[in-house]
Parts: sequence; C-alpha cells; structure tokens
Amino acid sequence: MMCMDTLNIRENVELASLTTFRIGGPARYFVEVRSEEDVRAALAWAQQNGVPFFVLAGGSNVLVSDSGFDGLVIKVAMDAVRIDAAAHRVTAQAGAVLLDVIERAADAGLGGMEAMAGIPGTIGGAVRGNAGAFGTEMKDVVATVTALNTQTGEVRTFSNEACQFAYRQSFFKAHTEWFILSATLALTPVEPVKSHAQIAATIAEREKRHLQNVRAAGSFFMNPVAPPDVVAQFERDKGVESRGGRVPAGWLIEQVEMKGKQIGGALCSPQHPNYIVNASGGATAEEVIMLGSMIKMRVRDRMGVQLREEVTMVGF
Repeated sequence: MMCMDTLNIRENVELASLTTFRIGGPARYFVEVRSEEDVRAALAWAQQNGVPFFVLAGGSNVLVSDSGFDGLVIKVAMDAVRIDAAAHRVTAQAGAVLLDVIERAADAGLGGMEAMAGIPGTIGGAVRGNAGAFGTEMKDVVATVTALNTQTGEVRTFSNEACQFAYRQSFFKAHTEWFILSATLALTPVEPVKSHAQIAATIAEREKRHLQNVRAAGSFFMNPVAPPDVVAQFERDKGVESRGGRVPAGWLIEQVEMKGKQIGGALCSPQHPNYIVNASGGATAEEVIMLGSMIKMRVRDRMGVQLREEVTMVGF
C-alpha cells in the first residue's frame, strides 16, 4: 500500500458521529480532503489499493449500514467561501456548510437563499440533491458548478442548465463519477437586516415543525407524483394546490396511519412523518430500513403510490 502518512488515511473510523442520523458502523479507511490535490491523491490511493470509495460531506441525507463501509470514505473538508458583492456572486467549496454560506451572503447584502436556511448539510450535497424548502431550490441560485471526474481526472465547469436540476435530482446525482469541488451562486441585493430576519423566520418555522436538531437524515422519502384521485384528495384536505402533481410524502404517511410508528429505536416522527428519527440515540440502520420498508408497503397498498428514498444508503 501507499504510505498512509501522506494523506493521513486512518483505519476503522466510526461514521455514526459524522452523520446527522448518528447511525452506522466504521469506515475501513477514512481520509479528510482539503484541496483538489488531496481529492486526486485520495482517489489515486483508492484505485491503487483496489478499494471502493464513498464521498461524505455534511453527513445529512445519508444512512450508513451497521457494518459500515468496506472501503475509503473521503470526507470533504474544503469549505472556503469567496464573496463578490459587486457581481452578486458567492463561490463556495463543496464542504462549506449551507447555513454558513446563506448567513455570510446576508452579511454581504446578498439574498435569495433565505428559505433554505436550516437545511442540514453542505453546498456540495445541496447541489447534488437540488436541496430545497419553502419553494426555493438550489437550481434557483446556482450559476455554475465545478467538478472533477473521478475516472478521467478532468475538471469541468457546468452551467446551471448542464447541471440538469430536477426535483431532488441533478446531473451529479445521476453521474456519480463527478466529484463536486465548488459552486458559484447568483444572488440578489438585499438589506442584511431583512435577510437575517428572513433566515431567523425560516429556522423558527423549521423548529416549529420539529425539523431542527433531530437525529435524522432529513426527509427520508421524496415527494412522489401521485394519481389524480390522490392529488385531489390532498388538495381537498389541505386546501392548497399540488405542485406538478406531487403530494408530500409526509401527508401520505399520515393517511396510512404510520405517523408515530416505531421499530426498535427508529421512529416515524409524530411531528413530521417524513422524518425517520433515531429516537433513542441507539437505533440501528436495520431498524430504519425495516420501518422505511413498512411505510413504503402501506403507502403503496392503501394509496397506490410508490415512495422512493431521498436518503443515500451507504455500505448496504
């Protein structure tokens, strides 16, 4: 094997504490990368030693197997943020925390992302999954994304259109060989005081819905496109129009009486049913999978809708 000291590759590193779920076994190998050069070196190490790799950023939207990951976990620690207030642009490396970027932009008088305040995770993860909340998604603010092809070593800058953003999807989620290095965001001038007030209001709303500071991966399922009769039922029930024929997964879960259901330490949140929560702090990945499977089966059988996980499964 290559000299581990060069990259500070560690062995048998517990992953649970590095995920918002607080669940999962160890990584056989683990390394933090702080530059493009580190990324290239880590990828070369994995290839030369014949081990698979997985890229871990903020640790949200991830469920790690109880047995961990039998390969190299590459932890993204690149978090530099550069603000060009005159051009209304913010460039953030992939490991920058999303909320930090939103708040730093507000400090500089740049807004447009306030509705996403409190979404857990990093810029890289948010771009990959086209994260969004309260009507705003990453696709609305991304100007360009710079990424590295892990197979060829090519670095390319993608336009917003080339990112192929869709609901909780992007080019990068579909083409996992591309490692996001940074993103440049096109924002709008705003008074810092107003922007910070919007950020605070967004976080307060998330706290009211019990979405903040819980041991969960975020939304466990994507909001599905539903049959017309289910859409009509949702619109009658909630008095709002469906967006693009989609209905909230949490509403579907509530309809089939799975809210509050628990298997072991895994709980279908009574406050927000699309959150599966590590309620006890000791839930296993197996319990989460079992609960998720039960939810999917009941929604499919009773509502005729197939739920799909938004969470990325690692090591299964």
